[in-house]
Amino acid sequence: MKLPQKDQDNLFEELLEELPPDLEELAKEFKVLVRSRKIKTPQELLRLVLLYCGLDQSLREVASTFTLLEERITDEAVRKRLLACEPWVKALLSKMLPRYTPENLPDGLRFIAFDGSSIQAPGATGTDYRLHIGIDLVSLEFTHLVVTDKYTGESLKQYPLGDGDVAVVDRGLCHANAILEIQKDGADVIARYHYASMPLYHDDEIAFDLVNWLKRGNATYQSHSVLGGALHKEKVNGYIIALRLSEKEARIARRRCRKEAARKGRATPSQKTLDLAGFILVFSTLSPHILSADILLELYKCRWQIELTIKRLKSLLDIDELRSKKGLAIVWLNGKLLYALMLEKRLRRRLGDHKWYLNHERFGTLWRPWKLLKQEIAPMITGVYFWCVENWPVALSVLFERPRCRKLQTLPKSVIKLLQFYPNLPVPNFN
Repeated sequence: MKLPQKDQDNLFEELLEELPPDLEELAKEFKVLVRSRKIKTPQELLRLVLLYCGLDQSLREVASTFTLLEERITDEAVRKRLLACEPWVKALLSKMLPRYTPENLPDGLRFIAFDGSSIQAPGATGTDYRLHIGIDLVSLEFTHLVVTDKYTGESLKQYPLGDGDVAVVDRGLCHANAILEIQKDGADVIARYHYASMPLYHDDEIAFDLVNWLKRGNATYQSHSVLGGALHKEKVNGYIIALRLSEKEARIARRRCRKEAARKGRATPSQKTLDLAGFILVFSTLSPHILSADILLELYKCRWQIELTIKRLKSLLDIDELRSKKGLAIVWLNGKLLYALMLEKRLRRRLGDHKWYLNHERFGTLWRPWKLLKQEIAPMITGVYFWCVENWPVALSVLFERPRCRKLQTLPKSVIKLLQFYPNLPVPNFN
């Protein structure tokens, strides 16, 4: 059923400027419009994705919104379209991430913070999907965005790295095998170190006594060349860097260790854990001749920015509130990340890119601007200013529940008869 013509939605066309210019070519490549009945253009399909994934409308709400803009469509038709466009959305997401080469990197190095986040489906008690995220520690731009199933753990192997890339990661990603893999591609690592994740050696046979080395030194910053990895296996060449905490900071850290041990049901943490709690330990494959120990440790502290980025995705975009156990889950997660990239690119173009860089004094964070910009682009996605009023009856038929055995509640017949004396109140005939 073709509905009345509407005005051209130029606001949505403006929003699409944030997307790759080969939007239509990608749609043809992934054959998302082979059967173009109701959805005739890639732009219309992208509106469905942004309504469902970005604005979190239900399938019926998406169908009714599209009906008010174009023509009648059902929620089941929307679901099928969204399922079919999953590879297309992934390709768009990949295309929107910046591309770097060693030639255009400052001083030949690009520092990238990596982290992951687990996502649970509604009613689940464990992990269903994982997000793997990377951000540039200078520009704070997204560099890597990957969605995987629960069987794919967090690892540096998830991220394509190359010459000049330096991965800045927490202790969960400090594993010799993964570091060796990225070194083959010319990348380096700066990782928070934990003795349980990667043993240290002087050579292939002699273990490195970390506690004794730390106790012997009295400098604030210490560094030592080591080999990292399991015994009788290939090891990675690197450096252990230590920052001695103040007495007050060390006491707080040891108290935290004891609380963590109690939470896990242990009487007390090991003496080695308590000794190492007085230091911040970082493992790096970069030579101290390239970056000194104090600079490496200060750089590692900037990894906190990716924690803030993940918190922004969860608090402002609700990316951790997965709406489907399966089926549309992957589409929703990738579409949500696509929406996040569109928000960020529009914000940087609007307010200036370099204002958010970490290489100078900043006047604010991206938190509130993101929140404000969400309100601006929501009506651009819904096209509310271009809704056709004549389409409302059809839109309501799409939006309302399907016929079911249990009817919607009404007043009892006896009460309705009592109300027949109200003026201008329509009363049904029960005869």
